[in-house]
Amino acid sequence: MLVLTRRVNEAIIIDNRIKITVVGIEDDKIRIGIDAPPEVSIVRQELLVAVANENKAAARTAIIAAGELPMKTKQREKRQ
Repeated sequence: MLVLTRRVNEAIIIDNRIKITVVGIEDDKIRIGIDAPPEVSIVRQELLVAVANENKAAARTAIIAAGELPMKTKQREKRQ
C-alpha cells in the first residue's frame, strides 16, 4: 500500500486517467473528489461487503420447487 500525505486541494493521479483530490478535512473525516472516465467503476468498500454478505445469505437459502410454494388466494367479499 502506498501512503501519501496531501493537503486540501492537492491531488494524486492514477494511471493518467483518475484524479483524486482532497476536497476537505473536518475532524476525523476527509472529503475526496474523484474524476475518472465513465467506464471506471467507483464503489464504496462497505457497499461491496454488504452485497457479498447478501449473496452469501441468498446462497444458503433453501431451494423450494415452484409446486411446493404456498398459494395465496384472495377471499371474495360477500355482496348483499
